[in-house]
Amino acid sequence: MQSIYDFSLKDSYGNTHSLSEYREKALLLVNTATRCGLAPQFEELEALHQEFKDKGLVVIGFPCDQFAGQEPETNESMAQTCKVNFGVTFLLSEKIDVNGKNTHPLFKHLKKAAKSGLFGSGIKWNFTKFIVSKDGLAVTRHAPAVSPLSFRDEIISLLEQK
Repeated sequence: MQSIYDFSLKDSYGNTHSLSEYREKALLLVNTATRCGLAPQFEELEALHQEFKDKGLVVIGFPCDQFAGQEPETNESMAQTCKVNFGVTFLLSEKIDVNGKNTHPLFKHLKKAAKSGLFGSGIKWNFTKFIVSKDGLAVTRHAPAVSPLSFRDEIISLLEQK
């Protein structure tokens, strides 16, 4: 069985990061878009990042332009837009696909690990959030409209696990 730590990503500047770098940390992985109506969630994600980064939480945004063209920026301009408009300091990947034949392998894994109820495993919109436990095995999924701050207690519980 594949582990979350078997995957890697390229950041918005083209640098490769192996998720094995984050072993024994909880992960909050989110497909994002700077021009989405849900983009104010960047600020909540950043708040969680700031509060818990020294306690073992890693937040990573995965920009995606598959939903109504809401991420038209280049990788570099997208990172700058996130920083200037929303104060984002957490890691952002290069733009990826989360559905279809070019789905990033990490999102294939996440969708399989945490399905989305009656309508299957596909990502329905920007800001679908996945939380991965510190052992890299348990994955929970939160819908796009769910506020990141609403599952703060879930994050605290994961971070307290040995």
